[in-house]
Amino acid sequence: MTDYLALKNGTDVRGTALETENGAPVDLTGYAASRIAAAFYLWAKARTGKEKLTVAVGHDPRLTAEMLVGAVTEGIISFGGDVVLTGLSSTPSMFMLLQDGFGADASVMITASHLPKEKNGLKFFMKEGGLEGSEVKEILEIAAAPMLRFGPKGRVTERAYIGQYAAALVQKVRAATGCETPLAGKKILVDAGNGAGGFYVDLVLKPLGADTAGSQFLDPDGNFPNHIPNPENEEAMASVCAAVKANGADLGIIFDTDVDRAGAVGPDGKEINRNRLIALISAILLEEEPNAVIVTDSVTSDGLTSFIEARGGLHLRFKRGYKNVINEAKRLNAEGMYSPLAIETSGHAALKENYFLDDGAYLVTRLIIALAQKGDLESLIADLPEPAEAAEVRLKFLCADFKEAGARILEELGAAAKAEGESEAPRFLPAPENYEGVRLNFNAGNGDGWALVRMSLHEPILPINMESNTAGGVKKIAAILYDLLKEYDFLDTDKLLHA
Repeated sequence: MTDYLALKNGTDVRGTALETENGAPVDLTGYAASRIAAAFYLWAKARTGKEKLTVAVGHDPRLTAEMLVGAVTEGIISFGGDVVLTGLSSTPSMFMLLQDGFGADASVMITASHLPKEKNGLKFFMKEGGLEGSEVKEILEIAAAPMLRFGPKGRVTERAYIGQYAAALVQKVRAATGCETPLAGKKILVDAGNGAGGFYVDLVLKPLGADTAGSQFLDPDGNFPNHIPNPENEEAMASVCAAVKANGADLGIIFDTDVDRAGAVGPDGKEINRNRLIALISAILLEEEPNAVIVTDSVTSDGLTSFIEARGGLHLRFKRGYKNVINEAKRLNAEGMYSPLAIETSGHAALKENYFLDDGAYLVTRLIIALAQKGDLESLIADLPEPAEAAEVRLKFLCADFKEAGARILEELGAAAKAEGESEAPRFLPAPENYEGVRLNFNAGNGDGWALVRMSLHEPILPINMESNTAGGVKKIAAILYDLLKEYDFLDTDKLLHA
């Protein structure tokens, strides 16, 4: 029997949809997906007050996409809804079609982002935006309960949207630059990782005049035979960086599987990722409107804060989780504080001008507008202070009740930091503003940097991010943290010894 609530993953439904060699149980079956889709349809009907809805259904290239498309479609039409199949799609396009006269009332994207090929999932959109976690929970509770079918089945049609979505991006670039082919003379390559992002080459870059020679892994393939489509994956980034250098490209672009995240590479083959990517889009936006608030996740660097403040902006580090940073930026705007950007170091970037939709293709489009206007992007972040060292260690909990254990660690670590700050010669101080976990600032003799200790959003892990302004500083910070955490026998702290 399916445990529907166990399929909730933040604001998505995710599970194992394909049998694997290690025998992991398949929990996102066709039957389960059909019931969840039906539950979403009933939930959306109640939300809109409409008697009948049209739901668009799209998918990324995963091996189980066809099976799940059929199951989702059957679940919706069985309760009288109409379905429009959009075929291979990006996640952002499945929201944008709800704003663009496509004729759908809601949409479902079948994707598991960058997760391994055996995984898949469902992401839901209404015209107001993507669903919150609490709303996904409501849908799963409906799916788990008896549902009464009545009336005739709905109908199924097919109509792609990705071309219309891409055309809007092309028009945005042309309007901003006043030129039909503003990328003429520029070599820009794309690494789609065999995900859904290959369209960006033929439908966006080429019409704008770019030379896209050297683009790689554009054909959709759910086996992901070359590398995982993930801008945070070391192998994936090494691949696109090498391609940029080998082809003498002016810019490299890498998308995740469903194109809601992106990363970039400069002409020197160096990543424009994480803090560098945030700095780049922040510089573009702050040039247009200084005094803006840039909302990021909690693990961004002090150098990024200095960079944003030097341009007249305010940097607000908030909680990890793309919906967390998006909702915080929305809250600030509602209170009269202009916040044009909510962005995570993972590459999730949402702009106010674009419905606060986390859209990798839109982010990249904003970058190529700047490239066309300024000739290069590297100069925009030339003064970004970067740490001498940075590291992340992920400590595993050795107990079942890891959430309770993690809460205890953070509470006691916070108390230890306060006591340290009151000592005669403190090695570190608690950060004055912090919204997640425990953030500590270490003085020059004890690491010359900072550390953030927090709970993972979904796993029995205590991640620790560390940065130092001097060589060898991370090791000093890790040693102090080891002394503070080694007493917890339910936490594997050995990784701190090798940081």
